[in-house]
Amino acid sequence: MEAKTKDLWVIIETNEDGTAKNVGIEMLTPGKELAGKQGGALVAVVIGSGVDEAVKAASEYGADRVIVVDGPEYKDFTVDAFAKALTALVEKYGPDAILIGATPDGRELAPIVAGRLKTGLASDCTGIGVCEDGSIEWTRPAYGGSIMEVLACPEQRPQIGSVRPGAFKKGEPGEAKAEIIKEDISVAAEDIRTKVLEVIKEMGGEKVDLEGADIIVAGGRGVGGPEGFDPIRELAEVLGATVGASRAAVDAGWISHAHQVGQTGKIVGPKLYIACGISGAIQHLAGMTSSDVVVAINKDPDAPIFDVADYGIVGNLFEVLPVLTEEIKKARA
Repeated sequence: MEAKTKDLWVIIETNEDGTAKNVGIEMLTPGKELAGKQGGALVAVVIGSGVDEAVKAASEYGADRVIVVDGPEYKDFTVDAFAKALTALVEKYGPDAILIGATPDGRELAPIVAGRLKTGLASDCTGIGVCEDGSIEWTRPAYGGSIMEVLACPEQRPQIGSVRPGAFKKGEPGEAKAEIIKEDISVAAEDIRTKVLEVIKEMGGEKVDLEGADIIVAGGRGVGGPEGFDPIRELAEVLGATVGASRAAVDAGWISHAHQVGQTGKIVGPKLYIACGISGAIQHLAGMTSSDVVVAINKDPDAPIFDVADYGIVGNLFEVLPVLTEEIKKARA
């Protein structure tokens, strides 16, 4: 289809309580810059039920307009309902480009919408720019993160890309000035082929917000077992941090998958990332290299993690962490 405008859309996913997920707010940062270069508006799209807080956040973080579809059929994510609503909006307004978070829901929604609109999709992107002809330039990892490839769809509209959570930083909120446009798009119950039967919380009721964490203390194969995460949790508690883990530690059953950072886990971008006993496999680095400051603790001086670390400590984590924890306690006292 042809674009009717030069507008750039950002899809804002919502939490159970109707607030905006971080990834949508993060995408408004590059979205504002790209929309400005293309001469269009930055439009946030919020689909859900009881989403006033998400609409407010989108406006505060820079959206020029917010298109809202609010209805009971959108309380739980179902690709049938959300794809119908988003496709209808695109056909009505004709945006030039759409950014969708590369979350479990976004990864299901993006290719279906792209297929219905007969356009391309650049998936799992970590960088976005503008080509000389004005098309979006998408950067994404390939071959397990060993190389980065750059894609463009100069002849297809809308241009659609899914963006990794944590790939961009949230901007600073300001006054909510966006124009709010409410659209009434209903979906019949018989058109929704799936429904949520039960929501199972993480074992033990544990909630792990890696994507929203400012500080993460993560453990890898070097912790040696489940008990090896004890000093990591102690340091995390002192710092007010979230506990993360590499895939090796999760696969070994030492900690739950909810803590996994990396290509097959969560993509994070905290202010401080402390990697303990993590060698630095490509798949793990792909999930945390956008951290502001990286501290690596490893007894192997040749571990790849030191190549991306801002600060490195060569030593046994079981000797280093208790000392580090005590020194932080003293400094804070």
